[in-house]
Amino acid sequence: MKRPFGHFLKRSRRLAWFWFASYRHFMSDLDPKSIIKIGRENGDADTAVPLDLGERVRDLRKAHGWTLEQAAKQAGLARSTLSKIENGQMSPTYDALKKLAVGLEISVPQLFTPPIKGQVNGRMTVTKLGEGQEHATTTYEHELLAGGLTQKSMLPYRARIRARSFDEFDGWVRHDGEEFLLVLTGAITLYTEFYEPVHMKRGDTAYYDASMGHNVISTSQEDATILWVTSIA
Repeated sequence: MKRPFGHFLKRSRRLAWFWFASYRHFMSDLDPKSIIKIGRENGDADTAVPLDLGERVRDLRKAHGWTLEQAAKQAGLARSTLSKIENGQMSPTYDALKKLAVGLEISVPQLFTPPIKGQVNGRMTVTKLGEGQEHATTTYEHELLAGGLTQKSMLPYRARIRARSFDEFDGWVRHDGEEFLLVLTGAITLYTEFYEPVHMKRGDTAYYDASMGHNVISTSQEDATILWVTSIA
């Protein structure tokens, strides 16, 4: 008696969850330092939610630009077998899964997880010296960089520090996100709300929570210049 299509789809999904659970068990046995290393290399240590096996295999095949025949030959499977897997009409054996993984050049657990990184969009912009968007205040002269890109994740700008005393500021500067600071020329003092003032010179850097009050003054004879990079919440 023929079994309904839904029966095969349910079996495929149950198998996907079985292998995903095995993968999570394997990950839980790793040394914590290894987990941290993986997280740093991949940008995200969280385990991804498994995808539908058929869709995942089809997407991986198309990413290689292969037809069903080409992918089946690469994996050492029959074309009809691969077609049934992609359409959720067959629950592959472990041997078939291993062949698929080898043929698609990934590991077995990766068959059930989304790709770590999305598609590269190739955005880029260059700001030549002196071509940034200038915005002057009584304490800083900002030159916004990378103005040619919209919807950025970071806001880079170069600043000449005109302030010479903390009293020149109207209270603390605070904003959302995190901030990176690199001293380009001269010397500065970085004031923060919860730490002692830090004296910095050319080449020194700081990274801090931008919602914490902060101000910068020049302490060198000439106005110091710094590079600021602020994350955009």
